[in-house]
Amino acid sequence: MTKNKLIIFSAPSGSGKTTIISEVLKDFPNLEFSVSACSRKPRKGEIDGKNYYFLSIDEFKQKIKNDEFVEWEEVYKDNFYGTLKSELERIWDKGHHVVFDVDVVGGVNLKRKFPDNSLAIFIKAPSIEELEKRLRNRGTENEEQIIKRINKAEEELKYSKYFDSVIVNDDLNKAVEETKKYIDNFLKK
Repeated sequence: MTKNKLIIFSAPSGSGKTTIISEVLKDFPNLEFSVSACSRKPRKGEIDGKNYYFLSIDEFKQKIKNDEFVEWEEVYKDNFYGTLKSELERIWDKGHHVVFDVDVVGGVNLKRKFPDNSLAIFIKAPSIEELEKRLRNRGTENEEQIIKRINKAEEELKYSKYFDSVIVNDDLNKAVEETKKYIDNFLKK
């Protein structure tokens, strides 16, 4: 069994990725979630170092200059997200494997950087219509944000071909079990 493995999850918003990840983490005690860094302000209830490492735009850009990121991206203007190298080291030093929840570009970049010791999983809703329905039912975005997320999802779906596994989340329990099988097989290698 190889040490220092990475499991990369990417999906359009509303696909159920966060729910699937939380279910997977319950069954694999040797997996640990990688906390991403971002340049946005914390939302209500979010904790620095737990939900994200919240950095100012200047701090984020300085860490880019210092080559402190494994991967990073400017998702929207002045809205940066990335994975600090220190986060991987922190998890690997414990003897755990890293779980990522990243956008599709970050997922593809991580897979390219760690081709032999990573498993990249793309989660998708059964259709764009179902995705839109889920986003509306969440009640967390306004109409403009929903349209923006749907348009982005249509682009993100094109990246699924670069992932090792594509899981259609039309039945949550089935999607969770399928994901666990992929991870279990990957960790045994």
